[in-house]
Amino acid sequence: MRVYVYPGSFDPVTNGHVDIIKRAALLCDKLIVAVLVNSSKKPSFTLEERVKLLHCALADVPNVEIESFTGLLIDFMRKKKASVIIKGLRAVSDFEYELQMALLNKNLDPKIETLFMMANINYSFLSSSSVKELARNKGRIDGLVPDCIIDEVMNKFNQ
Repeated sequence: MRVYVYPGSFDPVTNGHVDIIKRAALLCDKLIVAVLVNSSKKPSFTLEERVKLLHCALADVPNVEIESFTGLLIDFMRKKKASVIIKGLRAVSDFEYELQMALLNKNLDPKIETLFMMANINYSFLSSSSVKELARNKGRIDGLVPDCIIDEVMNKFNQ
């Protein structure tokens, strides 16, 4: 069984994330969307909220599982018997950081590969940070996040 992992903070999930997930899910038997607890970031959404939003956004993708994890991605990969890390790239600036991480992970476990997927051109400008900034300022986020989470995202920043 080909098990791949797409790690991220997903704070919140965007249509760019969903696009990468749906495309990656076609390449494997099971894709685990791994919501990470990053101690260096202060997320706007709790871990539970991020997992819930992902469940809503990915309800129609049958071979996707959503899990949270802490610690090293490589340890999570081994535990799940996963062989490939999926990473989405929007720009060259993403590549520089992600290449360093891929090389570090390869050093930790030579059997695990990293697969880079280019963002769809329609989402190459999109980030969770920009969605949060728009929502904070009551801007429109239609088309940037899955329809089923728009209200929840807007309510988070406009209470």
